[in-house]
Amino acid sequence: MNPARGSTRLLLGSGVAAGPLYVLVGAIQMLTRQGFDPQRHALSLMSNGDLGWIQVANFGLSGLLVIFGAIGIRRVLHPGRAGTWGPLLLGVYGLSLIGAGIFVADPMDGFPVGTPPGPPVIITQHGMLHFVTGGIGFFALIAACLVFARRFFKGGERGWALWSAATGVGFFAGFAWIGSGSKAPAVILTFTAVVVLAWVWLSALMAKFLSEQGIGDRK
Repeated sequence: MNPARGSTRLLLGSGVAAGPLYVLVGAIQMLTRQGFDPQRHALSLMSNGDLGWIQVANFGLSGLLVIFGAIGIRRVLHPGRAGTWGPLLLGVYGLSLIGAGIFVADPMDGFPVGTPPGPPVIITQHGMLHFVTGGIGFFALIAACLVFARRFFKGGERGWALWSAATGVGFFAGFAWIGSGSKAPAVILTFTAVVVLAWVWLSALMAKFLSEQGIGDRK
């Protein structure tokens, strides 16, 4: 195997692993963290408390793997269609995940245990930066979905084009809904669902380019 192709496959494989890692670690915490209620609490709140380091590490490692995968996609696509903006936007999303771990969300709505119900009385600087970095990352991911949707549409891959576009639109709708300030269980659960679906798309995208590299090796 060509060494450059081998390193590209390693980068893409790292990107594939990002989604399962983030979702699995998050799901385990949802089931085991005392006081956490997925109908009331966003996953990012688990960065707080004695076990908060687990979610901080989850943000950081998942973000790093996304960046590796974005570098791999750039190697595959650049300078072709989506070869610049696609990887760049995914890289911004990876950086935002790392930032979300560094700037921890403010405790709220009774989590961690002992926190008063309702929103935080004072929004701290790191809490605001968590929201800002998260927002930048979410919009970058939405834009990446649309960039790849256009690439797949131009390339005649209609299924991938529709999936990418639907992921971007669905993620935007979920983000806008939770950004409205509503704390209804349906809003929180919907946002969690679109986050998971976005991770499915992202890992599948990395796997697609990884498999195509494998096909190239057999030619």
